[in-house]
Amino acid sequence: MREHVRPSVTRVEEVTANASGENFPVALRMLPARHRRHLTNLYFFARLTDDLGDEAQAHESQAHEAQADEAQAQPSEGTSTSTATAADVSDLRLALLDELADDVGRIYDGGTPQSPVMRAMAQTVAECGVPAKPLLDLIQANRQDQVVTRYRTFAELGQYCELSANPVGQIVLYIFGVATPERVALSDSICTALQLAEHWQDVAEDLGNGRIYLPSADMEAYGCTEADLAAATAGPAVRELIAFEVDRAQRLLDEGAPLVGTLRGAARLAVAGYLAGGRAALAAIRAQQYDVLTGTPRPRKQRLAGELVKAYVRGR
Repeated sequence: MREHVRPSVTRVEEVTANASGENFPVALRMLPARHRRHLTNLYFFARLTDDLGDEAQAHESQAHEAQADEAQAQPSEGTSTSTATAADVSDLRLALLDELADDVGRIYDGGTPQSPVMRAMAQTVAECGVPAKPLLDLIQANRQDQVVTRYRTFAELGQYCELSANPVGQIVLYIFGVATPERVALSDSICTALQLAEHWQDVAEDLGNGRIYLPSADMEAYGCTEADLAAATAGPAVRELIAFEVDRAQRLLDEGAPLVGTLRGAARLAVAGYLAGGRAALAAIRAQQYDVLTGTPRPRKQRLAGELVKAYVRGR
């Protein structure tokens, strides 16, 4: 068996490099430096959490290649080797996330986190009063991604979004010093919608990674199969299903939109930027006639800027 080189949780250079190719919401570039610093710390934490799982998947791919080589050389031993390697990879994924959770614990216990990304996040926690739960929820979402690849109902998917998306909005509110129960509830609605929009954009990519976020109950209701999702272009059943899911995400965005009107200054600009990003993403899916299989629908910058102005001025 090929030996696995254990990845490090202190890969700040790689995380930073990956982040350079991502699109921050346009509003964030216009914020005061102190807010950008904290939002960047949050972004790197979220990216690190995701990248640890992705890195483990890369090791899994290498393991599968090694298994194939060994199966050809020693067919009789291929099965036992494959089983052991799959278990090793599963353990690796969870161990990496456990180490990250330990670093979160060090922040709140007065210790020093091992990861540079987490040391930066510790400054944000201290200066903005961020509680531990949102950080731990984001880690738990990535643990769930390692073992759950399908969701039966929209309610189950919503519970996943409570871990994978809503904590980001909650932390953003703490960064701006405007977190209240009422605002958190509105933010949760926006963040769930943003997560759903991303899932609907990335149906083909997710399927390639062995995951389907479209609830199976919804797929059955629209006569859509997994084979339909694997097609080169979306057929009528897929398009109708995506249209239904896009409308559902739009309603959630609209429910949370009044949050913008409760805010002022930099906080208002930042949240308007997130809201605009969600609206532009859903508009891009509609513009592509709900065919999310031929390519990932991406919003045009002009549309994104227009949505930002409207959200900021209208306060919703």
